Amino acid sequence: MAIGMWAVTLLLGPALGPMVGGYLTENYSWHWIFLINVPVAILCIAVGFTLLRPVETDRQIQPIDFIGLALLILWVGCLQLVLDLGRNHDWFADPMIVALAITSFVGLLVFIIWELGEDHPIVDLRVLRHRGFSISLTVLSLAFAGYFAGFVIVPQWQQAWLGFPATAAGLSSSFSATGALVTVPLAAYLMSRRDPRLLVSGGILWIAALTLFRTTWTTDADFWALSIPQLVQGLGVPFMMLPLMSLTLNTVDEREVASAAGIQSFTRTIATAVATSVTLSYWGDTQRLARSDAVGVMQPDAVQESLAGLGFPSDQVRQVLSNMVDLEATTMALINTFWVTSAMLLFAAVLIWFAPRPPKSSGLPMGH
Repeated sequence: MAIGMWAVTLLLGPALGPMVGGYLTENYSWHWIFLINVPVAILCIAVGFTLLRPVETDRQIQPIDFIGLALLILWVGCLQLVLDLGRNHDWFADPMIVALAITSFVGLLVFIIWELGEDHPIVDLRVLRHRGFSISLTVLSLAFAGYFAGFVIVPQWQQAWLGFPATAAGLSSSFSATGALVTVPLAAYLMSRRDPRLLVSGGILWIAALTLFRTTWTTDADFWALSIPQLVQGLGVPFMMLPLMSLTLNTVDEREVASAAGIQSFTRTIATAVATSVTLSYWGDTQRLARSDAVGVMQPDAVQESLAGLGFPSDQVRQVLSNMVDLEATTMALINTFWVTSAMLLFAAVLIWFAPRPPKSSGLPMGH
């Protein structure tokens, strides 16, 4: 139940963030979606010091793995630059992106070798020897990547192509987290009473089914036609998230829980970043292919005559045709992206069954 309450607070961010961000962007400036973090961060630091100090555990002084930390900063920093700058620099057509990618890959290899031989590693990669942890971590990456892919492109499609205001697009996105808040107590209740692999698989299949339903979206869909599926999809998120996090921590030794939790959080963050970058690139590339195909099969002369008969000037007719093709091509690319993410989610739903069922316990072992 404590995990369920923690998940409620975790889901409040995705529920409130898009609404607040949309309101600030539409009524003030997009800069405020960053500036608003400053007072929030100060408040969180103050609350953290106040509430966590009484429950502080005994500290152990151990040597810090400075070399491992430097290697971690190197390869993660280069990877983040590749993900952030790749789309604008045509990916590996740019020598700078190639250099950053090679540096990140080599840094990762050296980091792994160093950490496996270090007595006090900054990241204890030895926990990956547990099959349940490794498989659960892989499923976590695939599931979060598949889920957040839609979370990234749908608001952009709504605003840029359907004409949704920023506030409306943010509200539509928040419906997913709102639906998750409804089923969090049920997911927390079932975690100790059912096989967690069943809950994870069922939750991912639910998300995949709603992702497949999104492939029926059209350009004339209104706000509620796009928002209700988001709400329904959110109902399955706690069944994916909570048992999956439990699996990753319950399959390691108790002394390794802190390391496993750190790797879990890091992997989830990296999976989300990679999914965002790859999804936007795939969506853009697919849109260009869809536009090329649409132009090849359309009959512009007949359409131009029809529009000219309605009184449109010739230059305006060409612009109208271009806008129509771009809108439909972008929507087709969106639908194609949903097909790919659905396949990813279905694979994750099957893969979780290769993890051993964890022993029944009264709760999660925790450490820090």
